Amino acid sequence: MPDDLILRVAVPAPLRQSLDYLPPPEGTEVRPGVRVVVPLGKRKVVGVVVDVVSGSSLSGNRLKQALAILDPEPILSRDILDLCLFAARYYHATPGEAVVNTLPAALRSLPKSAIRKSSLQWRAAPQAEALPASALSRSPRLSAALAFLREHGPASDVACRLAGITAAQLRTLHSRGLAFAEPGLEPPDKGSDTGPEPLFTVPKPSAAQEAVLQVLFSQQGGFACSLLEGVTGSGKTEVYLRLIERVLGEGGQALVLVPEIGLTPQTRQRFVERFGARVGVLHSGLGDRERERTWRQAASGKLRVLIGTRSALFTPMPDLGVIVVDEEHDGSFKQQEGFRYSARDLAVYRARQRNIPIVLGSATPSTESLANCRAGRFHHLELPQRAGGASAPSTRLLDVRGQTLDGGLCAEVIDAIGTQLGAGNQVLVFLNRRGWAPLLSCSDCGWMADCHQCDARLTLHRAQNLLWCHHCDTRTPTPSRCPGCHSARLVALGAGTERTEHTLQRHFPSFPVRRIDRGTMQGAAAIEKLYEETTSGEPCILVGTQMLAKGHHFPAVTLAVIVDLDGGLFSADYRAAERTGQLLVQVSGRAGRAQRPGEVLIQTLHPGHPWLKRLLSGGYRAFIDPLLADRESGGLPPFGHAAVLRVESPRERSASDLLATLKRDLRADFPGLEVVGPVPAQMAKRAGRYRIQLLLRDTRRAPLHAALEQACQRLDAHRFAAHERWQVDVDPLDGA
Repeated sequence: MPDDLILRVAVPAPLRQSLDYLPPPEGTEVRPGVRVVVPLGKRKVVGVVVDVVSGSSLSGNRLKQALAILDPEPILSRDILDLCLFAARYYHATPGEAVVNTLPAALRSLPKSAIRKSSLQWRAAPQAEALPASALSRSPRLSAALAFLREHGPASDVACRLAGITAAQLRTLHSRGLAFAEPGLEPPDKGSDTGPEPLFTVPKPSAAQEAVLQVLFSQQGGFACSLLEGVTGSGKTEVYLRLIERVLGEGGQALVLVPEIGLTPQTRQRFVERFGARVGVLHSGLGDRERERTWRQAASGKLRVLIGTRSALFTPMPDLGVIVVDEEHDGSFKQQEGFRYSARDLAVYRARQRNIPIVLGSATPSTESLANCRAGRFHHLELPQRAGGASAPSTRLLDVRGQTLDGGLCAEVIDAIGTQLGAGNQVLVFLNRRGWAPLLSCSDCGWMADCHQCDARLTLHRAQNLLWCHHCDTRTPTPSRCPGCHSARLVALGAGTERTEHTLQRHFPSFPVRRIDRGTMQGAAAIEKLYEETTSGEPCILVGTQMLAKGHHFPAVTLAVIVDLDGGLFSADYRAAERTGQLLVQVSGRAGRAQRPGEVLIQTLHPGHPWLKRLLSGGYRAFIDPLLADRESGGLPPFGHAAVLRVESPRERSASDLLATLKRDLRADFPGLEVVGPVPAQMAKRAGRYRIQLLLRDTRRAPLHAALEQACQRLDAHRFAAHERWQVDVDPLDGA
């Protein structure tokens, strides 16, 4: 490389700019997207080169030198690098968060851990071919090792050991850019893009599906974003499959994003049945090595269809031809910690960047997507009826005022469950609370089990004999007597999934009761097992939280019971109505999806609530359209733009004073900007820190982002005490 070139590197640190480094001494050409090992303070870290520039603002004697190059070729393609850097700018994140942390964990490790993998194939790097014969004259063993790789590479690490080449020699060649390692992948077989014969009879598309497909087929060859609004069970997945089949036939790849890992087993099965072994999945439930292997296979082109949760968006796919975002309304697509990005919104950006079509699918579209359709930015496609002749389930509100509930269930619900089980059907019971009960209280003095670290109650988990905070993870043994008055009259108030499961087991001992929540669904294996057991069709009861409501296809479920939806009817959050309506429709949609008719029972203390009446009488669109009109008249998202600046501190006054000063400055510099606060966050205290925030709103994006840029600079310059931190959330789902 020329002497004056500088590597601009994104490093895993809370720094709002990339750092400049001198190239390593080997003189190897370095391109953006390559991983490098660099010194950072007293540590050595893996960073990613985001640019190679001529000269630096720092003098040469202040620049540190990169220690090693880990990739002979960029591991992040130019489009993924640009996507990450755009995301860092838009969400006001650090380059390290947006670039380095989107890599699989194994690729963020230092070389020593990466090189010691047992399934690696070693190759001589391209620059080794031009190496003079005398270059390694002082290291005959290295010279012999390199000669072996030139002649026999790719060679496994086992083959290298048998040839007398040590791991240390391979690491040395690697660090000098003369050799590199990669998983033992077969080259992509693009000649088989027509795929295997289907393992089942492919259903004939309905007239509505055919009409949608014709529009989607016409959009190939350029960017187009389509919102596919289809009622639950209308066959949206079949539309995705046929569209992807067309893309694969033209030599492309497809990326399918789903909101939860719980959806990947059944989605993967549908896709593997259609496309065979060229389908891979990528989510947090996989081990580090498996995630890296899948990531590399997609990046090499071997995998032609990648199904994954939000982080899969950043996977390089050289032949990407279409993106599908299923359940696009789901809040899980928004990362809520660290790098706070929306995978759905960035997927639209990536499709535009690659000039390819994208499909956003949902039975309950988000207000953002509906507003984009009205503005003409998205195409609005609809599937108004269930596929295969299935009919929509009937729905009844059950007024439980004055009733004694057993484990959260009224007598009519218990009788209905027994009827369905007796007929050989399956039942789904939705309750969005984990544990045995959401509150433990004393009958004598009124003591309640509160979390001392958060503004929240401790949830009773009776099976583990714990009081558990679901916000900060504080866990304490359940007391046998009241800590306040020492009374033994402690009562568990309310019901969670654990208590409802116990109640159902007591009433229906002959039928399996399967609980689906974070306590039982740990890892991909548990989810796969549940899916296999449930799709067998044997009578059973599924009881669980929102994990049950997200697009699952349980053909034998004929009754869906919604135990408690009332909490969302009276929330101060203006998004609560939208979320409540989506949840009700999604849970209801699990019933009667095949040939058996379905029924939905909704327990409520407020059967006359106008939201419920509007939703049940007119459907989702009759419910959501007035909400959109209210948002528009109030200038609320999606018709305005918002961001939250939040400071967390053990000292409430410290956080509030800092934000008050920042508010004064922002109002002076940006007169049209609406700044609300400082106010406590919806959960004012969490994990021992007070959470104080400013809400920034504007009708235009540009001034909002300019204000955020200035605010981030001010907060970066502030000397925060220990245990204090701050964060910015652009397009927030909460607190806006």
